[in-house]
Amino acid sequence: MLDLWYKNAIIYCIDVKTFMDANGDGIGDFAGLTERVDYLSGLGVTCIWLMPFYPSPNKDNGYDVMDYYSIDPRLGTLGDFVAFTHRAEERGIRVIVDLVVNHTSDQHPWFQAACKDKTSKYWNYYLWSKEKPQDLLEGIIFPGFQKATWTYQPEAEAYYAHRFYDHQADLNITNPEVRIEIQKIMGFWLMLGVSGFRIDAAPYLIELRQADNLCERVDDPYIYIDELRNFLSWRRGDAILLAEANEPPEELSRYFGDGNRMQMLFNFWGNQHLMLALAQETATPLIEAFKELPDLPPTGQWANFIRNHDELSLDQLSNVQQDEIAGAFAPDRDRMWIFDRGIRRRFAPMVNGDIQRLQLTYSLLLTLPGTPVINYGEELGMGDDLSLNERDPARTPMQWSSAPNGGFSTAAADQLLLPVISEGEYSYEHLNVKVQRRNPDSLLNWMERAIRVRKECPEFGWGAWQILEANHPSVFAHRCEWEGRVVIAVHNLAEAACTATLTLKEDANKYLIDLFEDRPDEAIVDSSHKIHLKGYGYHWFRVGNQPF
Repeated sequence: MLDLWYKNAIIYCIDVKTFMDANGDGIGDFAGLTERVDYLSGLGVTCIWLMPFYPSPNKDNGYDVMDYYSIDPRLGTLGDFVAFTHRAEERGIRVIVDLVVNHTSDQHPWFQAACKDKTSKYWNYYLWSKEKPQDLLEGIIFPGFQKATWTYQPEAEAYYAHRFYDHQADLNITNPEVRIEIQKIMGFWLMLGVSGFRIDAAPYLIELRQADNLCERVDDPYIYIDELRNFLSWRRGDAILLAEANEPPEELSRYFGDGNRMQMLFNFWGNQHLMLALAQETATPLIEAFKELPDLPPTGQWANFIRNHDELSLDQLSNVQQDEIAGAFAPDRDRMWIFDRGIRRRFAPMVNGDIQRLQLTYSLLLTLPGTPVINYGEELGMGDDLSLNERDPARTPMQWSSAPNGGFSTAAADQLLLPVISEGEYSYEHLNVKVQRRNPDSLLNWMERAIRVRKECPEFGWGAWQILEANHPSVFAHRCEWEGRVVIAVHNLAEAACTATLTLKEDANKYLIDLFEDRPDEAIVDSSHKIHLKGYGYHWFRVGNQPF
């Protein structure tokens, strides 16, 4: 059997800048993160995904990189990075990092050199057009914050392409030298101990735009993903590529290939329909969405998530469906909505901090077919600060204790990179790690237990799965089988209690062993079995041949 460690991983996303500040300058750093590795180990995390930590003008939260081979000096040094990865390795935690190579900052030396000299090799690192491009206003990613996808550069006397903000110049993937440079970047961080890369904006990395200086013409741009995977596999056989590709289901198989491309994709399709199901309190959107996902190669895996560091994108849904979600979770469109497609809130405030709904939702996250990805602070039910700009409301610092600044930093409050939430029910004074550790009924303690049980049930990550007939509109039930072992998860998405009648043809005359509740094991007498569920209730069962 292949050692596909990511199949049963618990991935935890961290922005170093807002996680823990060790030197008191108001900005999180690698020394602070290293101090908190034991916390992550105790939570049950097996893989840390680091958001960009490279030198950057920070006009887009570090996704505007100006040096791929170094650390933002505010966050520490390469030595601090290696000390962190060493500590993580000691605790059995892998590290993957963001690979942002669709574009660079316009302050990157490559772009600066290109602007100064058209004969420089760096000219062809980017995409240029001497004439005003016809698609200048097409494909804008950030409506309301972005005016075009090409911008005139006076010194270069040409337009340069930028699928995102105008300070993020697109790299020319058709240039073999650019692809070699990307491989060097990957090789550098692999040598420093990382176990893979989250590929930012994967569809745009391989997008073939019309420019004056394309270096080659290809029919299938996915061959560029083949190159990345081949390089990765030769350098470190167990390293992974996790792609951000918010595409409809019919496009997703191409990112996996036959197992020769990306190992993992974020499940945006499942995420958006999960939100619709939660808003409607019906299982149908989630059932249909997972049935519409393509079959995966044996090495392929979905990365499931509730919220990430960006907006909660709903762009794959209809306007009517988006309105339903907005009505339930983000009724103030002016303050809570962004880019005409998504919600800029953390999840806990979307459900008013309801502990039952939070547990239901994260129970789904941990049991849906695939690997769960948790954003920092989700284990606490952290809130948001809607007074902040753009996507920053959901990026406030981690809340460790009721000490000033939530224990994140000893700096003066006005020196923090972003303010800690200090008002209302999500204030750091009463919502923090220290308080929740001491409360046996807290979300944090529930998450620790749920993660432990999830790690003991590799069937959810490895297994062949099927959606079960539940004969109730609010119930989502599925079965996962791996190496002859079976687990079943049943979730009631509605506030009202209900009884579901599961169709369990393959498990008749066996027993359902509840993995969470202290209750008698249930004999499955025939192919139909009734399960009672509380409002927003759930059960995880192991199927056994005899009572436990």
